Amino acid sequence: MIAEIERTLQQHRPTVFLLMRRYLERNKPLLLRSDLVDEFESFCNTDEGRILRGTILDVMIHRAQEAVVQSSATYVALRSGVARWLFVHIDADTLHCREADLSEFLAAKENLVDGWHQNGDWVLEVDLGPFERDFPRLRETRSIGRGVDFLNRHLSGRLFEQLGKGDQRLFDFLRLHQVQGQQLMLNDIVRNLEELRRALREALALLGGQPTGTDWRVVEHDLRKLGFEPGWGDTTDRITESMGLLSDIIEAPSPDQLALFLARIPMIFSIVILSPHGYFGQANVLGKPDTGGQVVYILDQVRALEQEMYRSIRGQGLDIEPQILVVTRLIPEADDTGCDRRTEPITGTRNARILRVPFRDHNGEVIPQWISRFKIWPYLERFAGEVEKEIQAELGGRPALIVGNYSDGNLVASLLSRSLGVTQCNIAHALEKSKYVYSDLYWRDHEQEHSFACQYTADFIAMNTADFIITSTYQEIAGTEESVGQYESYCAYSLPGLYRVVDGVDIFDPKFNIVSPGADTETFFPFTETNRRSPELRSRVAELVYGPQTEAARGELPGESSGERKPLLFAMSRLDRIKNAAGLVEWFGRSPELQKEAHLFLIGGHIDPDQSQDNEEQEQIRLIHDLFDRYDLENKVRWIPLQTEKVLVGELYRFVADTRGAFVQPALFEAFGLTVIEAMSSGLPIFATRYGGPLESIEHGVSGFHLDPNHGDEAARQMAEFLRTAREDAAVWQRISEGAIRRVEERYTWKLYASRMLALSRVYGFWRYISNIEREETQRYLDMFYGLMYRPLAERVLAGSRAETSDVPAGLAAP
Repeated sequence: MIAEIERTLQQHRPTVFLLMRRYLERNKPLLLRSDLVDEFESFCNTDEGRILRGTILDVMIHRAQEAVVQSSATYVALRSGVARWLFVHIDADTLHCREADLSEFLAAKENLVDGWHQNGDWVLEVDLGPFERDFPRLRETRSIGRGVDFLNRHLSGRLFEQLGKGDQRLFDFLRLHQVQGQQLMLNDIVRNLEELRRALREALALLGGQPTGTDWRVVEHDLRKLGFEPGWGDTTDRITESMGLLSDIIEAPSPDQLALFLARIPMIFSIVILSPHGYFGQANVLGKPDTGGQVVYILDQVRALEQEMYRSIRGQGLDIEPQILVVTRLIPEADDTGCDRRTEPITGTRNARILRVPFRDHNGEVIPQWISRFKIWPYLERFAGEVEKEIQAELGGRPALIVGNYSDGNLVASLLSRSLGVTQCNIAHALEKSKYVYSDLYWRDHEQEHSFACQYTADFIAMNTADFIITSTYQEIAGTEESVGQYESYCAYSLPGLYRVVDGVDIFDPKFNIVSPGADTETFFPFTETNRRSPELRSRVAELVYGPQTEAARGELPGESSGERKPLLFAMSRLDRIKNAAGLVEWFGRSPELQKEAHLFLIGGHIDPDQSQDNEEQEQIRLIHDLFDRYDLENKVRWIPLQTEKVLVGELYRFVADTRGAFVQPALFEAFGLTVIEAMSSGLPIFATRYGGPLESIEHGVSGFHLDPNHGDEAARQMAEFLRTAREDAAVWQRISEGAIRRVEERYTWKLYASRMLALSRVYGFWRYISNIEREETQRYLDMFYGLMYRPLAERVLAGSRAETSDVPAGLAAP
């Protein structure tokens, strides 16, 4: 490709010089893909530029993700496929081109940063590639996100090889399992693999003479004499299936048999789920700073996991109460949220509970007030140490699985997993590096408010220590043809003055798995199921939507009984820049066509900016008020504060569906979008951002529509056109509504999620056991990186926080 680019550059030198000048005249040394493509397309529409259409330069520009444009040279980063990169250097004077390596490209970006000039200075390069050269990797991009399937194939082949050599690790693994002092699976009568073979043959012969459905206790004594303990199944039929699978695996393991057998092993009796930041509780927390969809996700996750654990444990023939702890921060100044209580039972579960552990300062004093998620890094190590003691006291021992959430929870999960020797699962929810363009390169500009250098370092460590990572969508890992995946962005990046990553997170690692969450079907059900709907609840919703303007609500829409009622466009989110609620209000205000077809109903934040503790939210609140005034929206838009009552929110979706309206998710980026799933399950057509999870959860034109938040006028036209067509033909709205319900039922349920999550936990627990030596070298490297890089960065966050509240200067240099 380089040679072909070179020929084209030389063949069309005058024209290419004109194009390069146009890029330079943008006065932006860093150009994104959209900048490159827009300028190229504009140039190709001129007489001078038309000749470049269809050349290799056309291909190059449309594959480019970014470019460093300077008067002396241009560097272009080409992405020919998922995690497939080519870096091209083009000399500005001669237009000769050559391939550049990754380090050279990153160095070119670093040299753009004010206050950071290499001048031959040594740069710390982080490269994990040499540590895991022999580690199994996916090869095909279509396999990304299905790591467990690959791992089962790899494990079965490896087991075949090990068993052939008399390796005892499978046998040893089966003897590991105990619960509450009770030995499971195998006892000391069976001493090696060969004896296990004989015992299985005798046991299968014994079981073959039992009537169908015989309780396992009938044969308990006879099986124990052969060397088998409880855990194989609740009936003789299930025990026969489990033992038959193991016998086949010992003879000649296959991926399917291994997956089925591991799914039956009694391994998961207790789970710890970590979510330190924000206000984690069940009442009056949603809408608080740093508190939103993650809380809803985890609470629904816990309920589904507990139900699946009960089902699984009973199927194994055991009478054990599963335990799930959600560990978060205890906040003494908790208002009316209950976040100052040490423990709290989780509603809708039998035994799951919230465990709160406080943050402490260097003197051991409890920190009473809320702390932003961007400023909690100095407290996490001590927090992890206290959590370790607390969870073992609560559970009576180690958990079987530790699940981290978001950057802070994932780092704490890494520390606990390392200390306790427990399987670690990460869930990112949202990676800030994807939200804030070039926030890694210009990390210094964000330090006072966001402390991204510390967060991205924590992300890097936690991603590489996790046994498995679950994501809601494929693009979260690997992006699309046009955009880089969130995890892919951690393959290579630079924090100038700190370090440069040249081989970081490998998205072809089999640790990545797609496990999409669902909606609570007790709360979010189709609007057509009128027998399940409460008339009283509907009246409350009608008052929220059509009530009078007050200090707690802005805008007053024509009532239900008036002849001016229109379909409702409904949007609900936190009020921050990324969620783009103010952008939606502006699209609506600038579109007479959309105003003709619908009213806008917005739920989010506070109406009074002084009621918010968050600076960004205050800014967005003031902006929305300004838009009301600028576009005269008082009788066209209704805006109320964020609603935290779950059943009320469920009826809100259905109420909007009654009006034949739609749900709008206008975010600049949305990692998954649980509100999208909730709205779809209620039967609402969806208009959602094409950047992030909704690109996969919504089938465009079938269950909803994708919109581009960067082109608001087109998004408004798209919504107006659908509503106009639906007004003229009711079947149009009905078809999309039914498609939305069908999509959720097929793909997004918590039952599917929980079953998949526990299956992954068993497979990766087994994988951790038989391959622990192979990742120890990487772990040692990351331990050093944690101590020498993360800790000083966390201390600087603390110093910066002190400087904001006292006269003491921050005074910490970069490590």
